Amino acid sequence: MSKRIGYMFAGQGAQTPGMGRDLHEHSAAAKATFAQADAILGRPLSSTCFHGAAEDLTACATCQPAITAMSLACLAAWNERTNVTPVICGGLSLGEYAALQAAGALSMPDALRLVAERGRLMDQACRQSEGGMAAIIGDDPALVQKVCKTCGIDVANYNCPGQIVISGAKDGLRQAMQTLTAAGLRVVELQVAGAYHSRLMQPAADAFLPMLNACKITTPTCTVVQNASGKRETKPDDIRRNLARQVAGSVLWEDCARIMLAECDALIEFGPGAVLSGFIRRIDKRFPCAAVNSVAGLENACLLLAD
Repeated sequence: MSKRIGYMFAGQGAQTPGMGRDLHEHSAAAKATFAQADAILGRPLSSTCFHGAAEDLTACATCQPAITAMSLACLAAWNERTNVTPVICGGLSLGEYAALQAAGALSMPDALRLVAERGRLMDQACRQSEGGMAAIIGDDPALVQKVCKTCGIDVANYNCPGQIVISGAKDGLRQAMQTLTAAGLRVVELQVAGAYHSRLMQPAADAFLPMLNACKITTPTCTVVQNASGKRETKPDDIRRNLARQVAGSVLWEDCARIMLAECDALIEFGPGAVLSGFIRRIDKRFPCAAVNSVAGLENACLLLAD
């Protein structure tokens, strides 16, 4: 019996200078994917990935299409080496667009154009507000939710057991950080440009909706889990609605991850870093997973199929 394989796709924040360069050099499929991304967006996105400094990859308008292109290049290199058909796909926030492309629900041109515009609008929303984010380490989601409500901010991410991210206006965020620290939770302020996945992103979500509504989304060829609902989704209208909600809403990644764990035998992560693999191990440290983020990562992931 062959293994049931699930695919995960990296989100914003995973970007690193030089990402994808070795795959570009060693995989014809990855090289072609980067070239296609450059042509679709009409800019040298691959050069930014390979040669740009960290600050060149900071703005959402750049890092979101860059991460998506790199993730799809990783997937292309994987497909060049294997004959795997995923049984389930999911992505963290931005990663949903690559996941939907992998599941056949979005074309590559549409996925890249959508994330480029999404990033531009999120940058604009950041400039129009003063917000921030913080990671809360400690397993008390009910307390975190209560404090966020009191302070007028939002829960941005439910990443894994013991890690929640909060987001909102600076004053409310500071108040929440102080309250949660006093309650004995570890609080780490994140170095980000704004309050992602909070009410401060609603202007971006509203402005993004016309482009999203005009985009063709088809029924996925495998199960897809989405962050806004934390559930399996199959209907194009529901997928579109969840993509719209996600910009200013909570990312229910732990819920998505638990569905993926229940429906496959191994998980492959695509894109820079290995953050999602780390989250999976926080849920089940023995579950087989591998990250295709480099030539070495690709080789390790291929070994997972043989185990």
